[in-house]
Amino acid sequence: MARRQTSERRQSILDALHLHGRVQVDSLARSLNTSEVTIRKDLSALEQAGNLIRRYGGAISASNTAVDHTLTVVSPSPSLEVSVRKKEIGRYAAQQVKNHSRILIDFGTTTTAMIPHLNTREGLVVMTNSMRTAQEILSLEPAPTLLMTGGTWDTQTQSLQGQIAEQVLRSYDFDQLFIGCDGIDPARGTTTFNELTGLSKVMAESASEVIVVATTDKVGRRIPNLELPWSKINKLIIDVSLPIDARRNIEQQGVEIIIATPDGEK
Repeated sequence: MARRQTSERRQSILDALHLHGRVQVDSLARSLNTSEVTIRKDLSALEQAGNLIRRYGGAISASNTAVDHTLTVVSPSPSLEVSVRKKEIGRYAAQQVKNHSRILIDFGTTTTAMIPHLNTREGLVVMTNSMRTAQEILSLEPAPTLLMTGGTWDTQTQSLQGQIAEQVLRSYDFDQLFIGCDGIDPARGTTTFNELTGLSKVMAESASEVIVVATTDKVGRRIPNLELPWSKINKLIIDVSLPIDARRNIEQQGVEIIIATPDGEK
């Protein structure tokens, strides 16, 4: 009975996609009388089957994406190009995760982009300070063990911050931290507009390996707040547009750079 209900629900989602070209998680949950977590699991399964493409808050049909991709070859928008880069970076980030790992994922669109690629990992324990990241983690099937930092909600970053979050983190030991940034200073490290850098430092201290994920538009931004110095960072996963001089400067700091090439390229 449950299998038939799942099949019928997912077919209803595909019917809505065919009709509208786009669906939202909240509206699907209401119309199908189920939870948003269940809808996210359905969308993940349908995406794996090639029927749709996940987007923040919902999904679009795979056929629409094919048209969009064709158009971007002719005249790509900067925001769409960044989105594609983030997906590739997310794919490479997920490749760094082994089965039965304990990982820490900071808030951010680039870090969240790795989550769909974790669906084949077994026995993961994932902690995050982001509600959006937590929802994406719960959409995986089976879902990893999810831990939240707790703390005070910061409306600027849309994440949990503060002393409580720091205290919780200090009681754990993680294999890896995946963290984004607002800027990359090839000489100093990662930078941020957010003055609440304390949690980032505690996150780095709580993980055996610190992996920064970022697009190259972050390189050279003049941002005063140093988030993590290169001495605290093990790897940087970034797209193919990284300038050669910036790469050389960062590698001289002892950081391993992983270039996320588009799927199929070497």
